[in-house]
Amino acid sequence: MIDKISSWKYAEEFHKEPQVIARARARAEEMGIESITPSVGSALALLVAAMNAQAIVEVGTGAGVSGLWLQSGSSTSVLATIDSETQHQDLAKIAFDQAGIANSRLRMINGRSKDVLVNLADEAYDLIVLDGDISSLLSQVKESLRLLRTGGVLAIPHALWRDRVPDLVLRDENTEEYRAVLDFVSSSNLFIPLLNTNGDGLLLASKK
Repeated sequence: MIDKISSWKYAEEFHKEPQVIARARARAEEMGIESITPSVGSALALLVAAMNAQAIVEVGTGAGVSGLWLQSGSSTSVLATIDSETQHQDLAKIAFDQAGIANSRLRMINGRSKDVLVNLADEAYDLIVLDGDISSLLSQVKESLRLLRTGGVLAIPHALWRDRVPDLVLRDENTEEYRAVLDFVSSSNLFIPLLNTNGDGLLLASKK
């Protein structure tokens, strides 16, 4: 191991972002909305393609960056994307329109995840991405178990939360919530988990 930081940086810069997603990212930055990195987006797009995921749920629409990456993995998938901020979803709508994504492939839901997820159908989804409402993240993970089909995948960006999770001295609420999620996923025997260092951590877990 010569320089892990250089290797991480090289891997992050390896992934090139399409212009339509880069424009969505620029709008997000103007509004102070944090987006997944291109390497995380590429990983999500690959998942969609490899799984032939048709039914996807995303918590945390943001300005549409992650949604565009998800939709880039398939021409037929349907994305239900949830956000409590109307302004965020207005920006995402611009991004989806610019990308030419048909309305039939989108279901934009305004509301808090804890109120929306409970109303979705059992075992109806191939992929669930949780990137919002950090305070209730563990409950979202548990709800996702009901929503995912067997073999479906749960994806959680920022799983190392700005590289704070490994430092056990740091005990702020967000960091502790991610630790609780990682502990649950790794110890529950309900998932086949994978934690990698894309972005500031990407947790992937396939439901058994």
